[in-house]
Amino acid sequence: MKITKLVILFNYQKILLGIIVSILLFAWSFWIESQEFVLVLRILSGLIFLNIIASLVASYMLYDHSDVYTLKNVKGILDWHKTKDAVLVHASFDPLSRTLEEEHPELHLTVCDIFENRHEKDKGIKISKKVFPPNPKEIKISPDKLPFEDQSQDVIIAVTALHEILDHHQRVLFFKEAKRVLKDGGIIMMSEQFRDLINFIFFNIGAFHFLREKQWKKAIHEAGLKIIKNKKITPFANMLVVGE
Repeated sequence: MKITKLVILFNYQKILLGIIVSILLFAWSFWIESQEFVLVLRILSGLIFLNIIASLVASYMLYDHSDVYTLKNVKGILDWHKTKDAVLVHASFDPLSRTLEEEHPELHLTVCDIFENRHEKDKGIKISKKVFPPNPKEIKISPDKLPFEDQSQDVIIAVTALHEILDHHQRVLFFKEAKRVLKDGGIIMMSEQFRDLINFIFFNIGAFHFLREKQWKKAIHEAGLKIIKNKKITPFANMLVVGE
């Protein structure tokens, strides 16, 4: 429940506003004489409240009840025993690196925070960094220039982070840089929510925070890479395995 609690803390103002609006609409329905309008108000009130509950349940299923932040189920995608050099990219929120270091002490892991992402100055980040303290070896990176030698990394891991590269051209440059630093046979293993129907249903306007699947495909293709595997993690997120 750790991450779901953080989601609530990040969005408590929106959640509180939604609950207040739902209560006001329901209360207003008792002051209206038109039965048709009463029904409309109560349906709207119920839908707003149900959407709040649904978004929190979806957050729990995505962040705490799946392996999105544990990477337990990567059999057939990545062999940890054969992986020596890895890069973990995050956007000012890192619940994964310490777990990887504990479970794979032989792994040479470089932890990178995308510089100037939109969460960087979010008030909630201060709270999240108390729950998940930043890795002391973490470095700040610009996505268009990765500070690694050519063909030096086995895998680049990015969990719900790369959508923070807001500009399409910058995303293409990131994938080009990733292609440069990956060893032969190296992969990018990225998990993302898409701006699709299921995320609109559960997260409504929050789905605009993410990219459409075809936007990812376009950026990856323009960088000279391809999607090797597209794996559904939960109904709300996919793992894309990208390589040559």
